[in-house]
Amino acid sequence: MTSWLIDTGPLVAYVDRHEPQHDAVAAVLEAFTGQLITTSAVITESMYFLSDIAGGPAALADVIAAAPALVVDMVDPGQVVAAARLMEKHRDTPMDFADATLVLAADVMDVSEILTLDRRGFSTYRTAKRKAFRLVSL
Repeated sequence: MTSWLIDTGPLVAYVDRHEPQHDAVAAVLEAFTGQLITTSAVITESMYFLSDIAGGPAALADVIAAAPALVVDMVDPGQVVAAARLMEKHRDTPMDFADATLVLAADVMDVSEILTLDRRGFSTYRTAKRKAFRLVSL
């Protein structure tokens, strides 16, 4: 089964029909038959961005439940330290905590394909195993 990591931007764009990338993200996600993988930090960030939209958080929860999606936690103390180090290393890009957890999850889950709107960041980031990300085309 094909697996993709999914970042905050596509989740928000999929739920919020007013987002400029909504149609492109919807077309890609609706055609995808594999498993989506994200992190709890991405879910937290997405819920925050959707909190001003009526029904936004509930719609995101429905998307995650129906996907099927695997939500991994990258919050044990060693992972938090590793994420902070990645954020410092990429502060000029910049990298937020959600992005850092996706980079960590890529190694743990052995997945390098990612659906993201942050093409600049994920074109630059590398996993601890020095693997580059393959960006899913929109």
